[in-house]
Amino acid sequence: MRHVQRGGPSAPGQPGSVPRQPSYDDNVYDDLYRDQRGQDPYAQGGGQGGPGQDGYDSGYNTGQVYGAPAGRGNGPQGPGGPPAPPRAPKPPVNWKKRITWGLVTFLALLLVVSVSTYFWADSKLKREVDLSKVIERPDGGKGTNYLIVGSDSRAGMSDEEKKKLHTGSAAGKRTDSMMILHVADDGGNTMISLPRDSNVTIPSFKGADSGKLYPGTGRQTKLNAAYAEDGPELLVRTVEANTGLRIDHYAEIGFGGFAKIVDAVGGVELDIPKGFKDKKSGADFEAGKQTLNGEEALAFVRTRYALPGSDLDRTKNQQKFLAALANQAATPGTVLNPFKLYPTMGAGLDTLIVDKDMDLMDVASMFWAMKGVTGGDGKSMNMPISGFANGNVVWDKAKVKELVSQLNNDEKVTVSGGN
Repeated sequence: MRHVQRGGPSAPGQPGSVPRQPSYDDNVYDDLYRDQRGQDPYAQGGGQGGPGQDGYDSGYNTGQVYGAPAGRGNGPQGPGGPPAPPRAPKPPVNWKKRITWGLVTFLALLLVVSVSTYFWADSKLKREVDLSKVIERPDGGKGTNYLIVGSDSRAGMSDEEKKKLHTGSAAGKRTDSMMILHVADDGGNTMISLPRDSNVTIPSFKGADSGKLYPGTGRQTKLNAAYAEDGPELLVRTVEANTGLRIDHYAEIGFGGFAKIVDAVGGVELDIPKGFKDKKSGADFEAGKQTLNGEEALAFVRTRYALPGSDLDRTKNQQKFLAALANQAATPGTVLNPFKLYPTMGAGLDTLIVDKDMDLMDVASMFWAMKGVTGGDGKSMNMPISGFANGNVVWDKAKVKELVSQLNNDEKVTVSGGN
């Protein structure tokens, strides 16, 4: 009886044998074997699959791993296979495009910051003076004339600050310093200090608040009395009536704002030629170079009684200090440093009172002209005087008339000021 073999497959080439089907693990083993030896274990000498010498066809491509491109596995290409395709080179960096976009972004950011800063600063201006209330005004000339006033206003100051700054606690406010700044259309600019004790005639005027007309009586008094009597509008009216020069803009800053500006810029270096003390202002200075903080700066510009020339010497000290302050405020260390620029602008604008027609560009023009004049680019002087009467400073009317004519025509000022 013929014996029938059951269970396992016959050897290859034997009748009745069942071909062995490769499993998944066999496929992986075969691929590794092929990659290392360069041959197909099921196709002797075939190398690429298909029937071997025994005529058996495995039915799959031995050069392919499922999920990978035909002819190569997931690992490095073995010997005898096709070369790997070269990687596509990275495109070169377009530096011109990058720089252009970077510059556009920077300029856009700068524009946004500049516009925001402008509106922020402009909103801080206190436009409280109405020059339309000033009557019988002289004709204007070339250039722009600013009346710059330092007042003894204590508005917004605490009792502690008043004590520290030696301002006292007097109600209201009075002019502590006055200057005319002429910004020329052509030629140099001119700054003229007006002594607070200048002897002037109070003209006819309209009350700033009441609107009532007060006729002129020829009454003579100190210049700062005009401000005390009816505020900035009467002060402008009095300056115009006694000089013949039209005032285009008005700017005023109080004690507190002045001290804060000095502190915001980190103090102001000043060379004091001769030491002096003044109990009323709190001044106590030695001779030589020194950096003044806000408290010391205010004492320096307010001192009168410790100086030999009293009010005239004080105006010289004020101009000297303004020169140092303007130069300090305009240095790159302040302008380019937002941690100094914004506090400085905030301190100054918070207490700056201007006329209703004055905008931020006018303020900037005033500041740069003041910086130029006090820095030597232009002329700085006192109002020409002819003497004194009852303790008041008397102006030289002939020289004042010549000075005003030169200012109105933007001519170089040749008139000499008071000593």
